[in-house]
Amino acid sequence: QVHLVESGGGLVQAGGSLRLSCTASGRTSSRYNMGWFRQAPGKEREFVASIWWSGGMPRYADSVKGRFTISRDNAKNTMYLQMNSLKPEDTAVYYCAADPGSSPWYDGAGYNYWGQGTQVTVSS
Repeated sequence: QVHLVESGGGLVQAGGSLRLSCTASGRTSSRYNMGWFRQAPGKEREFVASIWWSGGMPRYADSVKGRFTISRDNAKNTMYLQMNSLKPEDTAVYYCAADPGSSPWYDGAGYNYWGQGTQVTVSS
């Protein structure tokens, strides 16, 4: 079992930055591929970024490419999402997820473990 806890959300003005953290606990938590997803009010959950257990192969949704950076520090069992040049349309609850198994990295339905989410609000 893997337990995930997100932190770092908050209210920021457009153009600002935030860094989200996702701390994992549990057996072999550092061996899982992980990802960030988000869900805005009235919208479906969408893929934001993913990263291999080794820290390689970062992937991004087109909407955040060039503005967000995903990384992880396995020694700290923590994954990060650095979000720069934030826009009002980035407002959402952000979730971290682990272990997509054999599912595509962008498919949230395939991830076996989820955090509780952290709210990010970007004001215009």
